Amino acid sequence: MDTYYNPADLAKFATMGEEAPDLWQKFMAYYGSVFEEGALSPREKALIALAVATAVQCPYCIEAYTQSSLEKGANEEQMTEAIHVACAIRGGASLVHGVQMKNIVKKIGF
Repeated sequence: MDTYYNPADLAKFATMGEEAPDLWQKFMAYYGSVFEEGALSPREKALIALAVATAVQCPYCIEAYTQSSLEKGANEEQMTEAIHVACAIRGGASLVHGVQMKNIVKKIGF
């Protein structure tokens, strides 16, 4: 089955630095720093990344952070729960934006 996303493209991520090496280097330095041990463990950060990746629907990130979460000791139950948290926040954000519709209906007077 053809897909818009090619799993092999994940391995080509670094090519995004070819025409802008300074920006790529800065991004990678920041990115690396974010995932270092800090107030959150690398396992917790991988679970957060997986949840965010699912919320923003990035198949490359979902693949990478599923693997990272597993490598850092998370299990399928924990990853599933993290994704449900992201789903709840994304769903709630969609619902609260419905208030905009209600404001417009009231403004128009229907």
